[in-house]
Amino acid sequence: MKIDLTDTTAGEINKALIEGRRAIGTPAVGMVLTLVIVTDEENAYDALRAASDASREHPSRTLVVIRRVSRTPRDRTTSRLDAEVRVGAEAGTGETVILRLYGEVSDHADSVVLPLLLPDAPVVVWWPVNAPAAPAEDPLGALAQRRVTDTYAAEQPVRELAARAETYTPGDTDLAWTRITPWRSMLAAALDQVDCEVRSVEVEGEEFNPSCELLAMWLADRLGVPVRRSLSSGPGLTAVRMETTCGPVVLDRADGALANLSIKGQPGRAVALQRRDTAELIAEELRRLDPDDTYAAALRYGVERLSMGADAVATLGGAPAEPTEKAAQDEAVTEVAVAESEAGTEEGEAERPTPNSLARKAASK
Repeated sequence: MKIDLTDTTAGEINKALIEGRRAIGTPAVGMVLTLVIVTDEENAYDALRAASDASREHPSRTLVVIRRVSRTPRDRTTSRLDAEVRVGAEAGTGETVILRLYGEVSDHADSVVLPLLLPDAPVVVWWPVNAPAAPAEDPLGALAQRRVTDTYAAEQPVRELAARAETYTPGDTDLAWTRITPWRSMLAAALDQVDCEVRSVEVEGEEFNPSCELLAMWLADRLGVPVRRSLSSGPGLTAVRMETTCGPVVLDRADGALANLSIKGQPGRAVALQRRDTAELIAEELRRLDPDDTYAAALRYGVERLSMGADAVATLGGAPAEPTEKAAQDEAVTEVAVAESEAGTEEGEAERPTPNSLARKAASK
């Protein structure tokens, strides 16, 4: 059942919801949460379809907030709220209200949404695109226990991860993090099968994919080893290679569906790592409403630290870094330069040493 309301109010929308439930013979409210989707007209259909599929597992009242762009100065000063109320088969297993905000009321979406929230039920806010810089400080985000964003939809996904780390508040999460749940489970299970120490890790995936960076940061944070990020043509994450004291452990997924897990000394095995759609990702996020501390730790590890080598990792761990061959050679060159300079000062006729001659003399020492 669908009810269209033009130039309406939150009170009229609540009345339409009650009338709709009575008309289809289900007056009792059986929803477990309120899902608020903040999006634009272009992405509203896909987001609503994903939420409708997820409602089969989590019956909820879904409020879709669409801020319409005013075309003239007069429209910007005129407030109007249009609503589309869906109940029954039109809304999956819950209720759906599509709110279109025009004019000044679009700047006060929280005042429209607040009367429509289910009483004594948790609230989840999801931004499929154009998420605010600080979701917890957004007026709509302040109403929620969980705030879901997707850095993959940002123009600069990797830079967006750094911004998310700076503004992280318990309750924030990212669908880019949700996408790597099967990978994290499989890698943890693989390491449980061997009694070895991990020395280094390589995460391979397509460029500008924040899930690859998040997986690399999670591994670096948990294992305390250098993690290298390499590029591939995709789709998404394609491989994780771990060098251990017992040999390599490789999880390779070249086609985006079936992966191969190989551990030295064991036969290779095929594992299912199908890329999941948005409905499955949202359904997973709705299963937990408490803060995700593991995501917070991985996010705060920092993208910039992924490029650090073994020397930097040892320094961060408190152990002094051993000098590399190039550093030793540079030190020897410096010693020769000092010696040449002193000799030239004493004799007064010594030629100024060149870099090549210094290097040759340093090598002969």
